[in-house]
Amino acid sequence: MSARSIPVADRVTDAFFALDTDFRFTYLNERAETLLKRSRSDLIGRVMWDEFPQTVETQFPDGFHRAMDEQVPVSFEVYHTHLETWFEARAYPSETGLSVYMRDVTERKEQETTIAQHAAVIEAIDDGVVTLDPTREIVSVNDAMERLLGQSRDDLVGEHVEVVPELAGIADEDAVEMGRAIADVDVGNTAKRQLEAPVTDADGADRVAEIRIVPIEDETATIAVILRDITDQHEHERIAASLHEVTRWLLESDDPEEICAIAVHSGSDLLGLQISGIWLLEDEHGYLEPVAGTAGAYEEFGGLPRFNPGDGLVWNVFEAGEIERFDDLAEEEEVSNSSTPLRSQIVAPIGTHGVLMTGSLDPNRFDETDAELLSTLAENTRAALDRAERERVLRDRTAELERQTERLEGVANVLSSDLKRRLETVADAVEDDSDLDWEFPLAEKSVEQTLDRAERLVDDVREFARNASAVRTRSRVTLERTVGEAVSESKLAETDVVVEEDAALRADSDRFAYLLETAFDDAAARADAADVTVRVGVLGREGSPRLRGFYLLDDAGDPPASAQDRLLEPPSDGERSGDGLGLALVRAIAEAHDWELSIDAEANGRTRIEVRDVTTLEPREPEEEPESSPEPTWGDR
Repeated sequence: MSARSIPVADRVTDAFFALDTDFRFTYLNERAETLLKRSRSDLIGRVMWDEFPQTVETQFPDGFHRAMDEQVPVSFEVYHTHLETWFEARAYPSETGLSVYMRDVTERKEQETTIAQHAAVIEAIDDGVVTLDPTREIVSVNDAMERLLGQSRDDLVGEHVEVVPELAGIADEDAVEMGRAIADVDVGNTAKRQLEAPVTDADGADRVAEIRIVPIEDETATIAVILRDITDQHEHERIAASLHEVTRWLLESDDPEEICAIAVHSGSDLLGLQISGIWLLEDEHGYLEPVAGTAGAYEEFGGLPRFNPGDGLVWNVFEAGEIERFDDLAEEEEVSNSSTPLRSQIVAPIGTHGVLMTGSLDPNRFDETDAELLSTLAENTRAALDRAERERVLRDRTAELERQTERLEGVANVLSSDLKRRLETVADAVEDDSDLDWEFPLAEKSVEQTLDRAERLVDDVREFARNASAVRTRSRVTLERTVGEAVSESKLAETDVVVEEDAALRADSDRFAYLLETAFDDAAARADAADVTVRVGVLGREGSPRLRGFYLLDDAGDPPASAQDRLLEPPSDGERSGDGLGLALVRAIAEAHDWELSIDAEANGRTRIEVRDVTTLEPREPEEEPESSPEPTWGDR
């Protein structure tokens, strides 16, 4: 730097100093000497970082190195702790070093801080605010604080801040903590303090407040105390924590109805949803069936409705799979019941299982928080129902494997005993014939019967083995027509079977016909060539769908003892097996349709086979035309 430029630098009001490429001082003006409290003679030729090690932890090193390395001007603001002064530093690089200007911007920074503090107070205008002077007396009070404390501004201004926790019902320990926070902020130990405390408003309602203490600067006030009502936030957090506990209860149950009951009553107790219910999809008929409801729902409606496909808002939400909030049902066009007393409701899908719905007699009863919490409850319920379904499938598979094992053992017995008996019959006939002009004694009819029985046994084994899988697509069939098809393939004559009442049902037509054919053949085998009559009729015509079904009543003679057990199991070695697996196969096909089969041996020598839980069975009027076209179903039984 030339000697001619030195007087000019000395006249600059900003502090100015120059550094060489090793960051040694080469020049300082008078303002810089004053700022650094060191003379030129002390600093010229000395490294800045050695003489002022406290600057190493500031923005100076990074800023100066960047300016030197990249040869670009840099600027930054830095606070000088000892001088309690804010400076704006600007460094300009050259080939020989840096020229640094430092300007005092403390006043500007204080103005910015004041503006920010005032902005914070303005932002909190909906919160209760009081400002305090250095003696902790109240300078100003906003409207929200007046409402909270139930006192007018005139009554509060000039009072000591202790009146605030007293009027707000703040506990002594929280009031002490509040006083410490005010002191810390006032003396500059911290830029702000925040705490939470229970309060009681002017109406006597218990609330939770967030208390913030921040410094401010105006003519008289130095501290602002802001009270924000966070009761709803606290309640939301409490409910969310409770819902996690509810989730544990849900996942401990494997009963869908119990799971739904826990969910509904949890919603009532935790969320205050007094009119709520859960509807699950009824797979067989495809409608949403109510399975759990609150006491309020039953008191208001006397029962919960069923929702069929296309039934208004509830079904639409179920199909869409997204939660919906309806603030005023009077304005909705797709309400399933236009006379419903409900005015607002939330419908939350439970995955593919069904829906969780809550309603109110008042419009605009629910907000986004209610919807969010209900969605969480519905999702937890879905997870529990998924788990229960997996557990059920596992139990069913285990039970089915056990049944399959039993069936395979029965099949093995049948194969070993029945085929052995057929071969022994042929062998005995051969040994009894000693004529030299020997002819096969079982020619024609005897051989044909033996081979027919063996063929029937193979068919039965094949049909029995495939019972482990579900039935194929079901279609609408009629009892009378299927009986006719089965009789034509059985050992009975058409005149031996009487259909006393016709009905329509949904079934795998081929396997249903084979069920009837097998039952007819079993009756023929038990009759042992004697006359036999089988009557077919309808059960549970007017009763519950689970009692609906059909029966077969035959007079083939007394069945063996313990008919229910022995007629429904594959015959063991040494027992009569007829021409195949008999009623064990009838049971297997019925179970594949999810039907229930039972057998009773009546005192007059008749045997009654009942097949129930055929929930799709409907008695037919004589003039009805039968239908048999298959169509997709949701598990019709």
